[in-house]
Amino acid sequence: MKQFHVYGIGNALVDIDFEVSPGTLERLNIAKGVMTLIDEPTHHRLLEELDGIKHLKACGGSAANTLFTMQQLGGKTFYSCKVGNDEAGDFFYRDLILHGIHTNLHETHRSGVTGKCIVLVTPDADRTMNTFLGATSEFSKTQLCESSLKKSEYLYIEGYLVAAAPGCEAAITAREMAEKYQLKIALSLSDPNMVTYFKDGLCAIIGKQIDILFCNDREALLFTEANNLEEASERLKKYTRAFVITMGSKGALIFDGQQHTHIPAYKVNVVDTVGAGDVFAGAFLYGITHGYSYVEAGQLASFAASKVVSKFGPRLTELEIKGVQDAFVKQVMYA
Repeated sequence: MKQFHVYGIGNALVDIDFEVSPGTLERLNIAKGVMTLIDEPTHHRLLEELDGIKHLKACGGSAANTLFTMQQLGGKTFYSCKVGNDEAGDFFYRDLILHGIHTNLHETHRSGVTGKCIVLVTPDADRTMNTFLGATSEFSKTQLCESSLKKSEYLYIEGYLVAAAPGCEAAITAREMAEKYQLKIALSLSDPNMVTYFKDGLCAIIGKQIDILFCNDREALLFTEANNLEEASERLKKYTRAFVITMGSKGALIFDGQQHTHIPAYKVNVVDTVGAGDVFAGAFLYGITHGYSYVEAGQLASFAASKVVSKFGPRLTELEIKGVQDAFVKQVMYA
């Protein structure tokens, strides 16, 4: 029995979520529905422009949201990241510890300004992210904790790391360590822009082949340069032994290494899609590390994702997670 189910690496960001109109995006000249890297002056300018609009602040970043979900469900997780020597960095560290996520942040050098992500959510529930990486742009292999990684069942890599050279190198090093200690390896492609502009880096992170790839349908098509999902699914098998392709309201396509299964989406009133893919990945990883089949893990993940998109914010509360578990167990028992 390993000490940790998942060892994760990713960009540590304090998320600031705003509800805005499409007109606000046009006024600010921001491309809708993707993640855009911005500098610190632009970050402060956007906050000034958005002053007075309802918002939510939370410890985040893609991999962090995935690990929070897994930890809340009852998994054991470890997170390596980089934050600045500031109030936001303290906030991030406290939040990890409060939720039971192990980390080596207390052992690593903290400098600079903690990264932040301004998330703009429009009435169609689409999310547009403007990310100031700050200190996490310097996340490197020196932040890795090999002693904890080798005690883990899975390594989970956030694809956003590919956007910065030190982060990409750290992801490659972590994958090599995982191979050395015979861990299973999971990667999220994270965002269409990561695939469009950093595909070579993502391929370098993958190496010969990984165990699970998480992506959405748009990312799958871009990464494989395919014309349809059937073609993309076949091409993905070159890179990964199993994969999950999320398709929003159309559910998810899962390949477990032998067969394809379509997981239907739960019908809900969609309010905010921020964190949906991260919560899906966290619930799925929890499932397959706790005796669930890939299909059962996919059903749990779909149910959890349906709950997070029906509210504002990228994560579920402890009470909401308990509701997910209780309802899912009843659903399986009486199916």
